[in-house]
Amino acid sequence: MGLRIYTYDSTLRDGEQCEGIALSLEDKLRIVERLDAFGIDFIEGGFPASNPKDIAFFRQVSAMPLAHARIAAFGSTCKKGVAAADDAGLADLLACGAPVVTIVGKTWDAQVTRALQTSLDENLRMIADSVAYLKAAGRHVVFDAEHFFDGYKANSAYALACLRAASEAGADSLDLCETNGGALPFEVEEAVRAVAAALPGQALGIHCHNDSGCAVANTLAAVRAGVTQVQGTVNGIGERVGNTDLLTAIADLELKMGARCVGPERLRDLTGVAQYVAELCNVSLPAHHPYTGASAFAHKGGLHASAIARFPEAYEHARPEAVGNRARMLVSELAGKASLVQKAASLGFDLEGAAVDVQAVLDDIKRREAAGYSYEVADGSLALLLMRHLGDYRPAFTLESFRVIVDDHEDTGALAKDAMSEATVKIHVGERRFVSTGEGAGPVGALDNALRPTIIESYPQVAAMDLVDYKVRLLDESQGTDAITRVTITSADAFGTWGTVGVSENVIEASWNALVDSIEYGLVRAARRAAGPAAPAGSAACPAAAPAAPPASAGAAAAPAAADSARPATSEE
Repeated sequence: MGLRIYTYDSTLRDGEQCEGIALSLEDKLRIVERLDAFGIDFIEGGFPASNPKDIAFFRQVSAMPLAHARIAAFGSTCKKGVAAADDAGLADLLACGAPVVTIVGKTWDAQVTRALQTSLDENLRMIADSVAYLKAAGRHVVFDAEHFFDGYKANSAYALACLRAASEAGADSLDLCETNGGALPFEVEEAVRAVAAALPGQALGIHCHNDSGCAVANTLAAVRAGVTQVQGTVNGIGERVGNTDLLTAIADLELKMGARCVGPERLRDLTGVAQYVAELCNVSLPAHHPYTGASAFAHKGGLHASAIARFPEAYEHARPEAVGNRARMLVSELAGKASLVQKAASLGFDLEGAAVDVQAVLDDIKRREAAGYSYEVADGSLALLLMRHLGDYRPAFTLESFRVIVDDHEDTGALAKDAMSEATVKIHVGERRFVSTGEGAGPVGALDNALRPTIIESYPQVAAMDLVDYKVRLLDESQGTDAITRVTITSADAFGTWGTVGVSENVIEASWNALVDSIEYGLVRAARRAAGPAAPAGSAACPAAAPAAPPASAGAAAAPAAADSARPATSEE
């Protein structure tokens, strides 16, 4: 068993500081859930009282049944001239209830005198007082030594004194921050060795930025020198050019250095985690990303192809299966099928036991992905696709037509917020025809408000479903307004969340397709719960829930809670 290296993820704080990334509360909770399942040790949630979203995050994450990860709240040492017990920021860190608290403190003398505008001794007092106060409150305390490597170069004695103050106050880990991203691996290794020698027995961590392209290399150098906790973000997202890519570091540590982070079984989910978080962040995972990119194990024709077949180690530094990826030219039919069978089983479908051509299903998925679909965060749409191949799918309703109108009566320029959307849908549920109109601030909300009254009489389960997130992505920006659009929708009920996807050149049509999938899969979930564990998922007992028997007289459908702005549906037998 190799050296145990603890993993500390800061995607939800440092990662969200990346230009163009804004995570919703639901996004953050889903990332926590996935990282916990992956085996990350610490997940940093952000500043617990900085904004309403983070306040809600800490409240909701505390109720999540995490299997492994511990949640960390992030903040600063107490302010100059203020005792830790009287500091409002430290009080917020304790009030949020997170079991781990990470506080950042200055270790570069120039930062202390110029940024904090206080004395070197007062900064030492702030560090020690804050750590001791948090430890006395029963928290696991991580001290982030900001600008440590710059401080060590400028005044090594003072930088080490800051670490010693935190250590003697009881800090569980001293994480050395390479804040401006300019250090090189040999510099990092030299400094970390000096710290390890000066503070024997003290657990050390490393936090790097990638401004010089060395974040992962610096992290590995720090581990060589004695660090046992590594910080980073999924896919390396972060401010400026980003942070250490925690996933790359984990793969390097486990596959190259013999360390133990998440273990070989969980490591096979590395690519899935990278894709999952990228999709929630609404960004592309770069094709040439180490380990997890689509081109990470891609080989062109000619000599490489024949050589790979006989001696893959010649052109692959690691086995792609070890990190959940695949060799593009060596796409193993068996490996591809096995991955699909495993994914289907996680959704409750037994493809091996069913009379279905698994290769045909796999080929269908590949065709759809080539057309723009992505099923990484769309388990609901994938489940419905599997049901179609299994012969278990039956639509809850069929569309005759829909129409969306956007109405804006007042021209107030770019800051206008008074536009409203109106949607009319005509659908059939069994032998009955429904027409309904709904309004919303946007077209998707209007479609949702129009659709629900048309089906709630037949499917009362939809009243318990909510649309909680919506994302749009252009897949070929060079085509401008004619680009293929991918829409992903996250829905929720009292038992959890699920994602669905729609693709079209028309954003409204893509949205409609994702919305229909979200409702149909919600009905599948409801049918499974109603059938109980005796009914195997994916069997004929679990298609979309059968509609309720129509009432004696056809009238307006009962209005769901989400349809306050919907007009009553009319029904035609």
